[in-house]
This record gives sequence, structure tokens and C-alpha cells, in this order.
Amino acid sequence: MCRSIKTLRPPALPEEATEEDIRAAALQYVRKVSGFRAPAAHNREVFDRAVEAIAEATAELLDNLEVRGAPARQAAAS
Repeated sequence: MCRSIKTLRPPALPEEATEEDIRAAALQYVRKVSGFRAPAAHNREVFDRAVEAIAEATAELLDNLEVRGAPARQAAAS
């Protein structure tokens, strides 16, 4: 488990997760899985693509989660 990745949904995070929060979590995940804090130049592109893919998947997950007792992010954003 990546201990530095925080929960990004209510009630663990009282406000809506920002793009920065989501990207930071994605970066920590990719670092943990790859074993690299910073990739070598020849791995930079694939590392960055992985971070972006994880960030997109995380944003989609958070947008579609239904948390009991909390309004959905999409409804709150409308």
C-alpha cells in the first residue's frame, strides 16, 4: 500500500479533490509500482504517460462514485 496516497473522497477529504491532488496520488502510485522516484531519461515518456492515465482514471472514478451522505461530485459541480 502506498502510505503517502491519501483518500480523495468525502468524508476523508472534506473539500472536492483538486486536479493537483489527483495528479499527486497518480504520481505516488506510479513511483511505487515502478520502483523509481524519478525515471531515467529513456523511461520518462512512459512514466509520464502512466501518471496521466492513472490521473484520468482516478478523476473518472471520483466523478462517478456515490458516497452515502455526500452529494455526487457531478451534481455538486452543476
